[in-house]
Amino acid sequence: QVQLVESGGGLVQAGGSLRLSCAASGSIFRIYAMRWYRQAPGKQRELVAATASGGSSDYADSVKGRFTISADNAKNTIYLQMNSLKPEDTGVYYCNADLSEVFAGIPKSYWGQGTQVTVSS
Repeated sequence: QVQLVESGGGLVQAGGSLRLSCAASGSIFRIYAMRWYRQAPGKQRELVAATASGGSSDYADSVKGRFTISADNAKNTIYLQMNSLKPEDTGVYYCNADLSEVFAGIPKSYWGQGTQVTVSS
């Protein structure tokens, strides 16, 4: 059974930094992509950053230049370094992964439980 576990959230003042981690564990054959989403109170979940197995990455316009997604493929872990945080970055941050559990298996999407990030003004 696959699990995604996020960590690193917390309370920080505007302008500060946090580093989130997401570790995938269990029966994993191949990870195709991993992403960070966030959901603010009363708003829809939105994509923040994504990284694919080939090393490419993409960001929401609102976080470009401030957030950096990285991966440690040996550990099946991704990170989100968040700098120059703003109050509007507040929300629950979720990790998402597209992966297959067996050779030639159809990739499935998995979600972590989320970690709260609160940025005070």
